Amino acid sequence: MDEKVLWYIEKQVERTIKNLNRRNMAGFYVKDEVELHKLLKSLLEDNSIVGVGDSMTLFETGAIDFLRRGNYLFLDKYKEGITKEEKQQIYLNNFTADTFLCSTNALTEEGELYNIDGNGSRVAPMIYGPKQVILVTGINKIVKNIEEAEKRVRNYAAPIDAKRLGKETPCTTLGYCVDCKSPNRICNDFTIIRGQFIKDRIKVIIVGKQLGY
Repeated sequence: MDEKVLWYIEKQVERTIKNLNRRNMAGFYVKDEVELHKLLKSLLEDNSIVGVGDSMTLFETGAIDFLRRGNYLFLDKYKEGITKEEKQQIYLNNFTADTFLCSTNALTEEGELYNIDGNGSRVAPMIYGPKQVILVTGINKIVKNIEEAEKRVRNYAAPIDAKRLGKETPCTTLGYCVDCKSPNRICNDFTIIRGQFIKDRIKVIIVGKQLGY
């Protein structure tokens, strides 16, 4: 990466982490997957219950395989042959997990987390339940403010994710959001997290790579 671009990114990350800390959320920066796994190992206790939310980032960084190999009671919603009923029970169990891992759709430089969800199974445990929430995100998801966050998610992340899920919605044809009323829409739950009562319950790990949508 060009050193001047790297300088810009590092300054952006520095601002973001500073503002996360001001909001009682812990911010971390790692350069790659190796550093990420090392940090996760330090944050997760052996034999602890760990759940995850839908996230391409967790797959791209090898975090899912890391959890499967580790000494954790992993609530694996992706395991082969899982039934709809078993997955639903995992969604409920995530609320009492020691740690819940996922990503975020957008992270503002002001330290805010912006997310859109289909049924709430990802954003709900972020807000309440698990003792610890760890969000893993690429540098591509950092934006200036909430206005930019909404624009990014509505017109980029959501249409791509809807396409991945095979949804028949206007955005999978047009490539951008029209705030449709389709029964298949995945943009049902809009959340902004601006802080936490419990200091460092939410931890945001920024990886120095382009990850996810």
